[in-house]
Amino acid sequence: MRWIPAFLLAALTACAPIDVSGPAPSSGNVPTTEPGGPLITEQGELKTRAERAARTFIEVTSTVEPIAERECRRVAPNLNCNFIIVVDDRPGQPPNAFQTVDRAGRPVLAFNLALIASVENADELAFVMGHEASHHILGHLRRTQQNAAVGAVVFSGLAAMTGAGADAIRSAEEFGASVGARTYSKEFELEADQLGTVITARSGYDPLNGARFFTRIPDPGNRFLGSHPPNAARIDVVRRTVAQL
Repeated sequence: MRWIPAFLLAALTACAPIDVSGPAPSSGNVPTTEPGGPLITEQGELKTRAERAARTFIEVTSTVEPIAERECRRVAPNLNCNFIIVVDDRPGQPPNAFQTVDRAGRPVLAFNLALIASVENADELAFVMGHEASHHILGHLRRTQQNAAVGAVVFSGLAAMTGAGADAIRSAEEFGASVGARTYSKEFELEADQLGTVITARSGYDPLNGARFFTRIPDPGNRFLGSHPPNAARIDVVRRTVAQL
């Protein structure tokens, strides 16, 4: 199942408006609005980039979603594999993509405008989409929720045993849920990178080129209980998986 919001092109076109407000410029420094002038040229470039990003997103979605659905049915035949693709059009958000499920249990892959604009080519977008689909296929969201629940019970129980008050127990429960949710998050990311590489390649895109996305994002390093593994480890997983295809 594919759903591409109708507002995508319009939203992308308007994602970087030109601010022409403010006091009138002094003589000799008037921004021209004549065809080919600086303001018109800049607006044209923004529109061109936005339209290109929209076309790439639609193309990648149409190509990757059926392959992700097929891999989902192969790996987890009892899972709901009717992926819904949505765009978060809220302005001012940092680049982000994530996987969740709706109230009916249908898997949702969400991408915000900043992420769509930040990828340099279709290979990168296909890899990110394959990665997020893999989180659902591999059951990572459910497993993360289970780990969070266990962490909450353990930490709140330990706090109660020490005679802590209600507020302290509640804080321990929240901290335990956070620790539990992060316990296997790095492994989950690497697993999603591996299956995401397969989905990307079987969709006709280059996962090695797609993984170059990691060279431009901040490296989380190897922090204890960090949510993501080092970028080098993720690129290595992609390389090893491609070599086995």
